[in-house]
Amino acid sequence: MSVPDPRSIAQNGTCTRYVDMDLFLHYSLIPSLVIMVVLSSFERRVNRMRIDDKLPLNRRFGIVMPLDFIGSFNNRWTFGFAFGAIANKIMYLFSEGFTPLESPSWAKAALLLLAGLEVGFSYYPFFACLSTSSRFAGSILGFLYTACWCIVTTIHIVTCPHGQDGQFQEVIINWPSLLCLVFLLGRFLHMFIKAVRVYLGLEDEGTPEEQQVLLQHQADHVKRLMWKPSALQNEKSWFQRKIYEWDPYFKFPSRMVFTSVLTLTCLYIFIVLEIRLYNYAFQKFTALGTRLEEVVASSNDSATFEDAVAHLIRFTVILQDVWFFSTFTAIISSITYVLHILVCYRKHMKRLWSGIKTFLPERYHNFGSDQSVAAIARYSGWQIAYVLWGYQIIHVIQSLIGLAIMYIFVVPIKENRAVEMLKGLGIACLSITLVVVLVIIQSAIASVFFLQPKISPEVKGKPLALNNRKAFHTFNYLFFFYNVILGLSACLFRLFCSFFLGTWLVARIDRTILQKGYEGIDIGYKTWIGMIFVDHYHTNPTLLTFCYILLNGRNGKNVYTPSQNNFFQVSAEPRSSCRARIRWFLLYTLLKNPKLIMLRKYKEDSDCGHNSTAGQQRRLVQASLLTAEIKHRQERPGEACNATDTEPTPTETCSVAWLICPDEDV
Repeated sequence: MSVPDPRSIAQNGTCTRYVDMDLFLHYSLIPSLVIMVVLSSFERRVNRMRIDDKLPLNRRFGIVMPLDFIGSFNNRWTFGFAFGAIANKIMYLFSEGFTPLESPSWAKAALLLLAGLEVGFSYYPFFACLSTSSRFAGSILGFLYTACWCIVTTIHIVTCPHGQDGQFQEVIINWPSLLCLVFLLGRFLHMFIKAVRVYLGLEDEGTPEEQQVLLQHQADHVKRLMWKPSALQNEKSWFQRKIYEWDPYFKFPSRMVFTSVLTLTCLYIFIVLEIRLYNYAFQKFTALGTRLEEVVASSNDSATFEDAVAHLIRFTVILQDVWFFSTFTAIISSITYVLHILVCYRKHMKRLWSGIKTFLPERYHNFGSDQSVAAIARYSGWQIAYVLWGYQIIHVIQSLIGLAIMYIFVVPIKENRAVEMLKGLGIACLSITLVVVLVIIQSAIASVFFLQPKISPEVKGKPLALNNRKAFHTFNYLFFFYNVILGLSACLFRLFCSFFLGTWLVARIDRTILQKGYEGIDIGYKTWIGMIFVDHYHTNPTLLTFCYILLNGRNGKNVYTPSQNNFFQVSAEPRSSCRARIRWFLLYTLLKNPKLIMLRKYKEDSDCGHNSTAGQQRRLVQASLLTAEIKHRQERPGEACNATDTEPTPTETCSVAWLICPDEDV
């Protein structure tokens, strides 16, 4: 008896699987629960509970936090690889192909929730072992649990590498997760070695990130705000001006990093599955065309269906070529979106730190706190789903555009109908050119004949004042009927642009694809706004610096970071100057009592330029103007609050100049 070829067996879907990954996922909940209990025994609770009075727990068995979704900046890439290890399971959840139990259709939503919770608890030890305070226990348990998953995944791939569809399906789909598992093994081993060195006193453990109010890059950002911009900083290269400008004092939080890594990994798996699906579909279409050719050849009335079959076969070949080419353009677009979202996150965060909210809709300048907290929980999952669906939609749209280009330009040239194609293209271009020229002519006629001349040569444009009214109304009447036809074309063009931009930007969660006033319908964009508001309120470097100085200023402490121990010197005694304090009291008194300016003494050679006659008159005028200005602002306080961005008037400038240049003998 001959032994069958393993590859042929795998391609037929009859290979023997020694490990059932779904069953292993179910049973992995048991060691996962044990690891969570062990790690919880090392966590101390902040508040004492009633159970501590009955049992000697000493506030043990606290909650083991998997990771910080808001203010964590350490182990960013480690958490990214941890999420990359579960990318294949997330794709099964995305395709609704994994459910723990057989269920009717009406209970699918509840069972999908149950499946998501099961996957979350099964992979919980990866993150808990990375973020636990006990480095020994976390590194050992994490290494053992990751090694089990790594061994089982390797056996699953090796025993049946081709899967049911052949051509190394299991290897191509699961190698990113296996690579991430190997990386986690090395990371846990590094954690164990570091814990041993700290225990032996060979290395300083340092302050954990959760106990640090201010981090190094945040303090450097605040210090940079106090620097005077130099000319070298304004000289940027072409790459910095057009593509990306690196900021050494800005760090993306762990949530943004692992979301990007997981999105790219899931996108890779999604593309592999899509390619296999459409290859199968094209094979069926090709077999159908061949079968139709055989049927037409054996038919008596073959001339009737011969052209239709030929067109179907040609359409299949063209569609296959266009789909293959558009796959690369769709991949490039999706990867660009993932990277561009990171750039937009940094840009939006810097604007919020500067107090600029003009890039947001006015109704969202004060976003709800409950919606912001819920947005943090939704963002990562929604970002992945938006990118995957965006890739699919962009791929379809680009394929349709490619088919249109092929049938408009390429197919006529191949069939020796290039002259007809050029004639039709020329007529279309002529029509479009005529429409554009008429629109430009209407604007030019309105500017030359129906607007009054400029008021002054310095003004750029003419004023909005009509001239030659009778001719203007006659012009409107004559062009009214043509503008009806032109409006139909403009409406179709507007609809095409909205459809094109909407489908092209559907993966962009950082901007809305709806018109102004309808942003509330775009729940993905609301999730983005809520997420950046949470990060703005919790990771604002200026606010954190201010809070840390308040917390440590009275004790004379310095801000601590692992790399630099004292980058902010906080003195226990505030700096004060008797001269500055007297001048401040003088300024405050004169602002409240402007008439006292007349009673002040000035030197003859004062820098403010006061002499005996002109100085007294100027002081009199200044006091009167300042009194009137203060009275006006007291009567209308709202105007003073709204004029924060305007330049000071000459009166205000002169008032300040008189007040800050006092005589030395006052």
